[in-house]
Amino acid sequence: MGAHRSSWAARAAWLERHQLGLSLAGIALGAVTGLGAPQLAPVLTASITPVLALLLFATFLGVPLARLGRAIRDTRFMAAVLGVNFVAAPLVAFALSRFVAEDAALLLGVLLVLLTPCVDYVIAFTGLAGGSRDRLLAATPLLMLLQLALLPGFLWLFAGPEATGRIEVWPFAEAFIWLILVPLCAAALVQWWSRASPIGQGVERATAGAMVPLMVVTLAVVVGSQIDAVGGHLARLLPLVPLYIAFAAVMVGVGVLAARAARLDVPGARAIVFSGVTRNSLVVLPLALALPPAFALAPLAVVTQTLVELVTLVALVRLVPRVLPARGPGTGTPHPALD
Repeated sequence: MGAHRSSWAARAAWLERHQLGLSLAGIALGAVTGLGAPQLAPVLTASITPVLALLLFATFLGVPLARLGRAIRDTRFMAAVLGVNFVAAPLVAFALSRFVAEDAALLLGVLLVLLTPCVDYVIAFTGLAGGSRDRLLAATPLLMLLQLALLPGFLWLFAGPEATGRIEVWPFAEAFIWLILVPLCAAALVQWWSRASPIGQGVERATAGAMVPLMVVTLAVVVGSQIDAVGGHLARLLPLVPLYIAFAAVMVGVGVLAARAARLDVPGARAIVFSGVTRNSLVVLPLALALPPAFALAPLAVVTQTLVELVTLVALVRLVPRVLPARGPGTGTPHPALD
């Protein structure tokens, strides 16, 4: 049994060391599949929610849920994550969206995706970069509720009153149930089971070891499901790529400054950076798809952001720990810039 555990731990460590290459391979596999077999796009699209739910279950299982109460009471972190996502991000999104302001469909798609902070796979990427998953997880209900409440107002200000009436509430609620509540409750049950049973402990270890493969599968499914549709309108969508890259670059800087102002430790600072960069594309995509035919490019603008963001996040898993390195052997040691 001990040798088996050691072998499993060695495989998990190998996957962690090679997560960047494996993630890029997942993106490449999705691109090749989506372009080579576009008829698979509906099947892959239908697979996004269950695959993402499994990834989040594995992510939540790695978070000691008993610590969530303490994370919720971390007012400095909460202030930083809310300020980054609902003050700084809208200002950056408004400035960048002016470059497509003459195209109503692209404008609405860009605003939909850049104004909504991610509440799902951002937690997984934050954990891969040594960020504080528990504090970010504790912030997800508030992030979801605030974006739902504030999105119509932001759209009214930035895109005009016509855009406000076209947004539906149910996709947000559905995503919250299937991507947050269900995986979170399942993770809590397995954590409880593992305290009482060796089988539960085995399930917990196996799920932790599957974290990187689940991330690779998620990347492949998301890219494979959407890339052919984007390729069909590449000329119109290509100008969005530098806008999305600029948003990510600016938000990395904003996140570092916000973490410094809040005097957060390194894991908290890394979580703030990832929260500011990562957008809620998989949740707002159904909103964009529900728009009238005149806005047919809006969902493709959302998908384009997803593709750019996935590549960006894979890079940030390596870059953010260099921008915000731990001073000592533990990532909980404050960085001098944050003191």
